[in-house]
Amino acid sequence: MTIDRTFAKRLPAVAAMALVMGAAPPQGTPASAPVSSPPSAAVSGEEAAIRAHVAYLADDALQGREAGSAGFDTAAQYVARQFEAAGLKPGADGAFLQRVPLMKYQVEGAASASIGDAALAPGVDFTAAANPQAARTDVAARVVFVGQGVSAPTRGHDDYAKVDVRGAIVALVGGAPADMQSEEHAYFASMRTKLQAAAAHGAVGAVLLTASGAKARPVRAGGVQFGWATPEGTAFAPGVPLLATFTDAGARKLFAGAATTWDQARGLVNGRQAFPPAALATTLRIRSATRFTPVASSNVVGVLPGTDPARSGEVVVLSAHLDHIGVSAKPNAKGDRINNGALDDAIGIASLIEEARRFQRAGAGKRTVVFLAVTAEEKGLVGSDYFVRHRPGGLENIVADVNLDMPVLTYRFADMVAFGGDRSTLGPVIARAANSGGVTMSPDPIPEQTIFTRSDHFRFVEAGVPSVFLWPGLKGDGARAAFEDFMKNRYHQPGDEVDAGILWDQAVRFVDINYRVAREIADAPTKPVWNKGDYFGTAFKGPMAN
Repeated sequence: MTIDRTFAKRLPAVAAMALVMGAAPPQGTPASAPVSSPPSAAVSGEEAAIRAHVAYLADDALQGREAGSAGFDTAAQYVARQFEAAGLKPGADGAFLQRVPLMKYQVEGAASASIGDAALAPGVDFTAAANPQAARTDVAARVVFVGQGVSAPTRGHDDYAKVDVRGAIVALVGGAPADMQSEEHAYFASMRTKLQAAAAHGAVGAVLLTASGAKARPVRAGGVQFGWATPEGTAFAPGVPLLATFTDAGARKLFAGAATTWDQARGLVNGRQAFPPAALATTLRIRSATRFTPVASSNVVGVLPGTDPARSGEVVVLSAHLDHIGVSAKPNAKGDRINNGALDDAIGIASLIEEARRFQRAGAGKRTVVFLAVTAEEKGLVGSDYFVRHRPGGLENIVADVNLDMPVLTYRFADMVAFGGDRSTLGPVIARAANSGGVTMSPDPIPEQTIFTRSDHFRFVEAGVPSVFLWPGLKGDGARAAFEDFMKNRYHQPGDEVDAGILWDQAVRFVDINYRVAREIADAPTKPVWNKGDYFGTAFKGPMAN
């Protein structure tokens, strides 16, 4: 990334501030204080420290901390110094920075598609998607319509049960059956899950049909995407490649000659989820090229070794993402283009640092605790995926992940939400910590946002690790209005800044509860396990309660 003049001028001062802060840990709860005690009278020191961390990480000089940028690298060095000052050991095979070889990929040049001898019109009938698995794509195969592409026989839904897709391109729409539990719905609505299901049934590729009215998260078919680099110079992406998205006009051409028209099939899928799976009377050919560009970035890994020889090999991960979305192409009404990411997720990183300080003062836990600041969350949970699949030496046995991402701390929270907390024995741990901190637990207040699959903890879930994502709840006075204001006016916008109404005393409360959670997991006599029969614990072969 080219460093602009503003960044270059301010960088020396910013770096100096980091060194000063790293050398002087803020005041806080004394080491002798019991774990269950409320924050001490010296809490103002912790409050000031949290604000200082966020002010640094969300400063204009870091240009929005986009993964692969100079601003992100400066932020990573800052977090590494803070981890070291908090007494953590380097956790990436002798270093604080775990190098993550990101791979940027996008469609290059013109793509073509045809049904039989009839060419389809780019931009009118279809938009080619970048293939993360190959620089050149030339796929010709029969097409099988599989509705929402959901394969969940244990949940009463299997869109592949009556069709043979081996060697075929599957055509599917977004979403998942409406009668599914919200977190399972989020998982099966994910395009990553759909592409893996297609691969498991022998398909060679997939096309997405843009069903009008379908409640599905958008897919950036033609845009820039990221993965981590494979030895072959491509991007890691499980499942078959998504080859293209089709408009209504293109979908109607795919269904030409089939027993069911596209309009009929679409209506059935969006209504009763009772579409007739069908092999279409179509052979589809798609040709495209993908350009790959290596991008270097890093996760930051700090370790507090456990003190119990019998449990120190069990690793508890506390995670948050360090990256944000960088600089917008166009300025907002105030002329600002920098997406600073104060709440998303500089404050999560600040919380990690201050939790490490609390462990430093109170003493290490029985289990080893890893403080993990990941890159490229905004690119599709790439940094956490890389960490889970490339665990540094000595950190292989991960038994839990507690993730902090974008706590909206612009109101006094009266409750907390643990996404995934009711799926494992982590749930009661979190409830006890919340209650001791004076708040109650609430269920997911916005299930339509599919939060459970949208942050870094889910890459640990996919590895079978009991994991949760903690957020302030929305029960307090003015809480929902404040949350909705943030989502409308600041989320992924330049307005997410350090001076945008953050209540720093609430940040201290948030750190306090998260520390209590981490401390109990670190010291508990038994490691976390999934609740008996839980879908995710079963699907990903995690440790299960008897």
